[in-house]
Amino acid sequence: MTESRKNLTILPELALDGLASGDLLSQVLARMRMTGDCVYSCELLPLAQLEISTQAAHACVVSGGVVEVTGDDTARYEIQPSELVLFPRGLRDFRLMACNGPATVVVCRFWFDPDSLQNLLFGLPALIHLRQTETDGWLDNIMRFLLHEAGNDQPGSALMVSRMIDLVVVRALRAWVHHGHASSWLGGLADQRIARALKAIHEQPPRGLTIDGLAAVAGMSRSSFCERFTALVGKSPLRYRNEWRLTIARDMLAKGDARVGDVGMSVGYESEAAFSRAYKTFFGHTPREAKPTNAMP
Repeated sequence: MTESRKNLTILPELALDGLASGDLLSQVLARMRMTGDCVYSCELLPLAQLEISTQAAHACVVSGGVVEVTGDDTARYEIQPSELVLFPRGLRDFRLMACNGPATVVVCRFWFDPDSLQNLLFGLPALIHLRQTETDGWLDNIMRFLLHEAGNDQPGSALMVSRMIDLVVVRALRAWVHHGHASSWLGGLADQRIARALKAIHEQPPRGLTIDGLAAVAGMSRSSFCERFTALVGKSPLRYRNEWRLTIARDMLAKGDARVGDVGMSVGYESEAAFSRAYKTFFGHTPREAKPTNAMP
């Protein structure tokens, strides 16, 4: 059975008439709404740490020297010249430091629209590193033009900078997917059958589809579906479904306009106790602790 890729898009609440119906990645990335805030180049002395906001998202490009990125999970990355490191969720516990000499870093700061944050960031890691072989031919040219525009005081420059930061981020994500690094639902989009199952999970979390139900949506046998889904997405179908439901619940709680029990029921849990246990296991705190102080009890 064949199905138009246009129908495999996730949460199709936006009109995307200008996009090619066969380019599923473009349709997904079109849902990503962001605002580029600023761009600047800075020099780091040997062993000096880059001081930038931990709250905003950033794309950092090394134009000279070597920068070491470390995190609390003991991971270590060396960012060479003409390489990019993207922090879609903010720096959090990451630290950037000049390694074995001075370094030059171009910093692009941007913000995701809160309405699109959930859909995109659920499928992205905390850090994306693109090596020089994956940025060759586009990154240096974009950054050169971006820095030129950032130093331009002509009318419209601020908008140009914002749009070009968008371009850097989207181009980085495309390279990340193209070179086979994508996981979660972005990785699953490579397979139309898995994309159908992802669409069902994303669009209708309260249904609590079983493995058999998701396999039927994908048009696959249970065993083949589980194997293929886990290979592409990096998680089992039920684990992904449960984490997606909890992610939606967290966003609902943050708005402060619903009771904990009502939120749990709305995303498919049969009792407040079951919802609270699952929520605490995933996020490390109870749903009541996540609610704003002025929310209803």
